[in-house]
Amino acid sequence: MWRIPPALGGCVRSPLPRFTVLTRDELSKLRILFCDFARRAFRIMVPGAHVFIATNPLLSHLVYVPLMEAGFEKRGEIIRLVQTLRGGDRPKNAHREFAEVTVMPRSSWEPWGLFRKPCEGRVQDNLRKWKTGGLRRISGEQPFSDVILSAPTRREERAISPHPSLKPQAFMRQIVRASLPLGKGVVLDPFMGGGSTIAAAVSIGYESIGVELDPQFFGAALEAIPTLAAFPGNRKASGRQGSKTDLDLQGNLALPLEP
Repeated sequence: MWRIPPALGGCVRSPLPRFTVLTRDELSKLRILFCDFARRAFRIMVPGAHVFIATNPLLSHLVYVPLMEAGFEKRGEIIRLVQTLRGGDRPKNAHREFAEVTVMPRSSWEPWGLFRKPCEGRVQDNLRKWKTGGLRRISGEQPFSDVILSAPTRREERAISPHPSLKPQAFMRQIVRASLPLGKGVVLDPFMGGGSTIAAAVSIGYESIGVELDPQFFGAALEAIPTLAAFPGNRKASGRQGSKTDLDLQGNLALPLEP
């Protein structure tokens, strides 16, 4: 949704985000899309169930506000520390004249909005009845964190599923696992794309459902999911940051998950 594929609807272009050139009409259509999505999602979700939704700092408000207006509670954001977008460029066609100017910050993180359908009564009551209401801990000693160090998706994974916005299994398995606090329920991805969410659910052993409008991507995902699910994606992330502090953070945020 955020990236325009190289060829879609007869339009051939580079698969790069073009957030800064969206018109008011296009931004309005994005908001309408998420208003409709939020209403539909709220209707089918059980009390206490969570929505994890990837966005970016420039458009997150167009995603978050419709979800809250539909009745979801904002429970924070999952910060994926990764350098995937550009930014940090000097003024176009004037980079020498303004050599010390950056038009916008170099993006080093990707926000994932976290929302919850209100619980029925107390969280403990909701957990007993619906098996939802919280997030699954990494271990008995360590809770799920809202900051996850992540490398860009590896070439080996892109070769399995060549979707322009494929997320890495090392990251997806962490958030998918957290989504079902007792390991019971169904993970739904209504924009399945290359199948990374469903592959993560299969790898963990969760029941899941994927929906994809584009028949080409849908067929590719069906073929890719079994291989992605078997991909060794739970090893520690190898981000581009290289300081000792970053390595310590990496070790803390990419610990092996308990079964």
